[in-house]
Amino acid sequence: MNIDKDTLKIWKYHLQDETDAAFLYKILSENDPDENKRKIFAQLSDVEERHKTAWKDLMSKNNCELSALNPSQKARIFGRIAEKFGTGFLSRLMLREEGMEVKSYLGLYNSSNSEQTKSLALLLAKDSAEHSGRLTELLESGGESWHRTESGGMLRNIIYGFNDGLTANFGLIAGIIGADLQHHIILISGISGMIADSLSMASSGYLAAKSEKEVYEHEKKMEAEEIKLMPELEAEELSLVYQAKGMNLEDAKKLADEIIKDPELALKESVREELGISESSTSPFKEGLITGTATAIGALIPVAPFFFSDGQVAVWISFIISMAAHFAVGSARSVFTGRGIIRSGFDMFIVGMGIAVIGYFIGEFISKWF
Repeated sequence: MNIDKDTLKIWKYHLQDETDAAFLYKILSENDPDENKRKIFAQLSDVEERHKTAWKDLMSKNNCELSALNPSQKARIFGRIAEKFGTGFLSRLMLREEGMEVKSYLGLYNSSNSEQTKSLALLLAKDSAEHSGRLTELLESGGESWHRTESGGMLRNIIYGFNDGLTANFGLIAGIIGADLQHHIILISGISGMIADSLSMASSGYLAAKSEKEVYEHEKKMEAEEIKLMPELEAEELSLVYQAKGMNLEDAKKLADEIIKDPELALKESVREELGISESSTSPFKEGLITGTATAIGALIPVAPFFFSDGQVAVWISFIISMAAHFAVGSARSVFTGRGIIRSGFDMFIVGMGIAVIGYFIGEFISKWF
């Protein structure tokens, strides 16, 4: 049977990928300080060796030429890092790689015209999903590693948008003051900076929200595909989730088995319980509008005194209210960073002070030398 070049390229790619995985799991099994983890990594290395053999057998059956199989240079580098600096980084990397393998094999199953490829891809997708689950449990991570989602929240957008506008325009105004330019130049520059920064942040907020919706739809579609192709594994995962919430083993398995019979209900449960994600109720346009508006308000603070006053009075008012705003927004950010309110506010105060000083002296330097 003649294999086309594209199919052969895909087979070789996955063969090399499994070769690297077996090599790296072996490194982990030899270097991890935890005996239990070493045993599990050794088992995973053996399974990856079997995956490698499966690809080699498929290629041999189709009379494909096989060159010597060695770990890639990239895998060797990661192996050396683990040997010298510890296994933490590599074990997390392998968790991510297993997640990517699930996606890759599911994609190969859906796109390939070769029944041989489809059959092997589905088998290895299930294995990789099981590996990912074991690694997730081993490394005490939450959720399935082949699903990723980020959600910021409206309050976060407001605070960070406000912070961006305040900091950027404060530095700009400080530079213009340092250059000793006329009052109307400060106003024009400050207003222009406010508009430019708010439009930039608004577009960023819009695109981020749009991407988040796309990620949600992608994760939901992928979970539906997993329920279709791997119902037993998905039922087991739902059962584990229910057990973690306090249900006994028998009831958890019974409920999961009932739910998995209804693909639509199973999808809702999986998205909510396993992935912990939900569709954003805010439209990308609204996200962009709110982020842009918050940025504009923050950017308006340093320039506002120049609407009502001029000279040193306006400069000092601008400095005082801008520094107070930096402290306030730093304190507000502590909600997300987990740091103390005073410490977080003081850190942002120092940042604002630094920006003012740097901006001022840059403006002064430019006015004297250019």
